[in-house]
Amino acid sequence: MAVPADKEKKIPSNDKDKKRLQVLGPVDQLEPHVRPDWWNRIFNSLYLKTDGDVVEDQEITKGEVTTYGAYLGLQEGEKLLDLCCGQGRHALEWSRRGITVYGMDRSRFLIGKARSRAKAEGLNPNLREGDARKLPYGADSFEVVTILGNSFGYFESAQDDLQVLQEVRRVLKPEGRIMLDVSDGDFVRSTFAPRSWEWIDKNMFVCRERSLAADGQRLISREVITHVRKGVVADQFYAERLYSREGLEELLKKAGFSKITFHGEMIPDSKRNQDLGMMSRRFVVTATLQKSWAPKRKATPATTKKVAVLLGDPRKKDIIKPEGVFDEDDFDTLRQLKEGLERLPGYKFRYLDDHDNYLSEVKKLKGQVDYVLNLCDEGFNNDPRLELHVASLLEMVSLPYTGSNPQSLAFCYDKSLVRGIAREMGVKVPQAFFVRPDDSIFELPIEFPVLIKPNFGDSSFGITQKSVVNNMEELAEGIARIRDLLGFDKPFLVEEFLPGKDISFGLIGNPGEFKFLPIIEEDYSKLPEGLPRICGYEAKWQPDSAYSCITSVPANLDPITEKEVIDSCLALFVRLECRDYCRFDWRLDKDGKPKLLEVNPNPGWCWDGHLAKMAAFDGVDYSKMLGLILEAAEKRWDLSNAKSLIP
Repeated sequence: MAVPADKEKKIPSNDKDKKRLQVLGPVDQLEPHVRPDWWNRIFNSLYLKTDGDVVEDQEITKGEVTTYGAYLGLQEGEKLLDLCCGQGRHALEWSRRGITVYGMDRSRFLIGKARSRAKAEGLNPNLREGDARKLPYGADSFEVVTILGNSFGYFESAQDDLQVLQEVRRVLKPEGRIMLDVSDGDFVRSTFAPRSWEWIDKNMFVCRERSLAADGQRLISREVITHVRKGVVADQFYAERLYSREGLEELLKKAGFSKITFHGEMIPDSKRNQDLGMMSRRFVVTATLQKSWAPKRKATPATTKKVAVLLGDPRKKDIIKPEGVFDEDDFDTLRQLKEGLERLPGYKFRYLDDHDNYLSEVKKLKGQVDYVLNLCDEGFNNDPRLELHVASLLEMVSLPYTGSNPQSLAFCYDKSLVRGIAREMGVKVPQAFFVRPDDSIFELPIEFPVLIKPNFGDSSFGITQKSVVNNMEELAEGIARIRDLLGFDKPFLVEEFLPGKDISFGLIGNPGEFKFLPIIEEDYSKLPEGLPRICGYEAKWQPDSAYSCITSVPANLDPITEKEVIDSCLALFVRLECRDYCRFDWRLDKDGKPKLLEVNPNPGWCWDGHLAKMAAFDGVDYSKMLGLILEAAEKRWDLSNAKSLIP
């Protein structure tokens, strides 16, 4: 008998209770439930509600900026970096007052909110997403750096806080100033309320629990947010380091700051005036940096990187393609690729596509090229099962190359394996059955509609409109078709067919320096009625089919869903050992919840593919997209003279 691919017995029914958030209930200790990266998850639309009495009060913000300005003594023409700027409440107020301001925050949602508000007001602050421990600015860039609104002390280790200050030291000019607005740790430690609750608005209230960490250095908090009609909407834990004046002064000195001055207390005039928590009493500290100017880098002579490009073999059969061979569209795709690469300055490319001589030709590359651009996603001898063999060959001859390693390619080629890993990580996937060659699935409790698809493969091979079936008769016909196509010795999946948006997310880079591409969704609005809403083989390979009308458009997702998708993709990228670039395919279920379909390391690179479409929506043309992939590999391999193409 076939086995459920995710070890569950059946596709879930319409049980309304499954929509509700699972709440932990009473816990003995709060600290074990705090994720090390809690700060990467909690700052969303709910944060703007729970803390809105302070962080969304324009009058409070205006008063704070006036006070900060007096302490800093800002001069005309000085550049200010508002670090951990959140939704930009201080950065936008600085900008309204004519200050040249930059803002950076880790929360994609809050930065998006800041940009929208700035655009609406006609303001022009420089706002970007990033990690405060690795600032994307050059040395000696700013006269002033601020960390305001109790945004310091989120990391699990005090060493990370020190790293933030050291990065601030790097980007500040000599005699530059830093300002921190931080909770009074001694006051909070002695006065915090172990339990409290307050109304956020007419429909929502929040219950909080608090306790000190085992070492007494952090305050652990739990928030259970409840909507009067929808029930619990969040059960979240976080932790903030408690700095005394003496402790913060010592840390600033350790980071190289002097002239450390503590100013008056900050006590917000909240109209709600209920549970102010860590915002209830803060102190403001400024310090000055005594350092020399960073030495100017000597201009290095321009160098030309020599790159070999590995491709599929146009002479050989390719079972993925409709006629089994390279046609005019494929040769046009190769022409577009070469033209796109040739537009990149500082490179010289050579192209290898003769698979009969691949081994000997690749061996000869050693010492002749700097690295390899591995675009042979057809696989060795155009066999997609042998895509990992090309990367293995490059490993064996010790040539640096772009894209994922053989292990990652092997992981992701097995859809059932990816599903299992995703479930283990808490990433939602559709319910499915893994069907082995000798299995019969007719005794399983299947709920229709379902999608029949190969367990191994890519490029939507084996997935057509007939793959979506609605009853047992269609299921039998579909199984016969896929076994005839794949062979009776190959497994396949029978998967819950999700009716919601069909979305994809792509990124270029590696951990610590990703470029996120806009999430896209498939637009099925012009597809004739009665056809399943899928972007399968017909849409990708048959231009005369009814599916040729499908287009990709920027996805319109709510911020919480978008954050869940991106956070899950980042975790999967690391767990599956992906490198340089990757695309993740998702679909929303009937309740609008995202579920992972596939992970695509070394995704399609063609000029009209999904990755190129995402890049175009972000203003990145095809040539520059290819350049970003090259740059990501260069930085990962630490190749000399790696240049940045990211604006």
